[in-house]
Amino acid sequence: MTPLPEPSSRRRLWLVAGPAALALTLTGCATGTQTAATAATTDATTESERTVDTTLDGFSTAADVLAGNQQAHDDATDVEWAEADATAIDLDGSSASSESADVDITGSTVTISAAGTYVLSGDLEGQVVVDSAGEGTVTLVLDGVDIAHTAGAAIDIVAADEAVVVLADGSSNTLSDAASYPEDVEANAALASAADLTITGSGAVSVAGNGNDGIASRDGLVIQSGTINVDAADDGIRGKDYLIVRDGDIAVDAGGDGLKADNEEDADRGFIAIEDGTLALTVGGDGIDAYTDVVQTGGTVDITAGGGATSDPESGAKGVVAGTIAVLEAGSTLIDAADDAVNTDAYLHLAGADVEFSSGDDGAHAELQLVVSDGEVSVPSSVEGLEAGQITIEGGTISLTASDDAVNVSEPDAGAAALTLVITGGDLTVDAGGDGLDANGTVEMSGGTVTVQGPTNDGNGAIDADGGVTISGGTLYALGTAGMVQAPSAESAQASVQFTVNSRIPAGTTLTIVSASGEQLGTVTTSKQAQSLVFSTAGIVNGETYSLVADGTTLATAVAGQQSSAGMGEPGAGGPGGGAPGAPR
Repeated sequence: MTPLPEPSSRRRLWLVAGPAALALTLTGCATGTQTAATAATTDATTESERTVDTTLDGFSTAADVLAGNQQAHDDATDVEWAEADATAIDLDGSSASSESADVDITGSTVTISAAGTYVLSGDLEGQVVVDSAGEGTVTLVLDGVDIAHTAGAAIDIVAADEAVVVLADGSSNTLSDAASYPEDVEANAALASAADLTITGSGAVSVAGNGNDGIASRDGLVIQSGTINVDAADDGIRGKDYLIVRDGDIAVDAGGDGLKADNEEDADRGFIAIEDGTLALTVGGDGIDAYTDVVQTGGTVDITAGGGATSDPESGAKGVVAGTIAVLEAGSTLIDAADDAVNTDAYLHLAGADVEFSSGDDGAHAELQLVVSDGEVSVPSSVEGLEAGQITIEGGTISLTASDDAVNVSEPDAGAAALTLVITGGDLTVDAGGDGLDANGTVEMSGGTVTVQGPTNDGNGAIDADGGVTISGGTLYALGTAGMVQAPSAESAQASVQFTVNSRIPAGTTLTIVSASGEQLGTVTTSKQAQSLVFSTAGIVNGETYSLVADGTTLATAVAGQQSSAGMGEPGAGGPGGGAPGAPR
């Protein structure tokens, strides 16, 4: 893999636009024989263009991605404040009181005009405005407030060098805003900020975004800690430049997206990073939507999008959406989505997080490249389990259930990819209603263990690779029908054997592959009916005869190397009791 350049030089280099506007070329990236994506061009764009960094690829780590993005504004000391240095603001129904000259109270509007620390307590049927033109941070300590405003945001940070909201220890706070907003208004959230905003502290806040969003910053937004509950008509929590969750207990119920970063103009912004905490997102739109990158290095994320996998996928509600790359490196993520559980316009790296994706469409979809290198990856429900222009499996434990293809390598809608499924390690188990492993290119296996419980329909196969299959290591069990059988090429570095029986083997049958000398080389149990088995492991020798045995009965014999390897269609092994094997293709 081509080394990543220094962070200062890493920028998004090409544009992904709508299909009608695309004219670009991209080479996929993987280990071994694959090359890194380094260049692409576009001579036309549309309003839907997303900027993509070709110095990244599906092997990029969280650190790689974050190194090229804007650095966060917050500091670990943001939570610290001294009561002796703070200004008290007492809220009292439709008015308030304060002894500071930097606090103006006009009717039910409280305006703070200078940097400093302000402690707010009490109830207000009105609005708190921060309008500080000078340098310095404005810190608002919410210590048991209930602020409800029927004509706009409850807290509107119009101007500040930087803003911090501290949820005071042991406090419970409530913010609610107007039922609707004019289309041209900038502050359209219950807690709205035009400045970089940090939320911290050990207290709690409940936010009702009645007219639009719950919490929104038009710059960066960092959540360091606290218990935050958001109920929003549209998006729950939005940071335009970036949204970083360092910790906290966060629950979002939103009609739109749950977490969002939507800067479409700056190459190093528009990203979401989750470091720790507990997040529960129930949304009508996407759970997490970043214009560029999504990175998870810890925490627990639970997303229900669009009503879940049993709802209408035409809603388009996805669990995680990233314009460039998503890297799920640690922590756990549980997604139940009407559409794709994870969808990226370019790259996806499942790098160690424990994930479970239930989906009404794809479990995990990357336009260009998807890499699984570590972690527990479970897709209990999907139409297609994993889909990308190139898929590489290096490690991890992966279990996929799909009504159609479980692993699908296909042409991307935008850009070009290697169209290769590369398996170098890991433990992959698939249960497919369509093809088990489907590549509009090649399948290359050099390690790991792959078990395919393929289709019961003769129109599909356990393996379907247009460019053929080669194997040089690992263990492969591919169970399927007799109608379309494909095995690794007989010229592969590691030999394979293909069995086909005359009648279907029932679900729950334990099959053992036995050499002519009586050595047991492998065992697999059918999860549904099967009529063929392709098997490869170290020790198989081309030209030697092997038996497929169940409960002491030989179901079939076959000669290694005599198999259907160059295309889909005819069975390659004899029937029960050792019928003649099919000819090589």
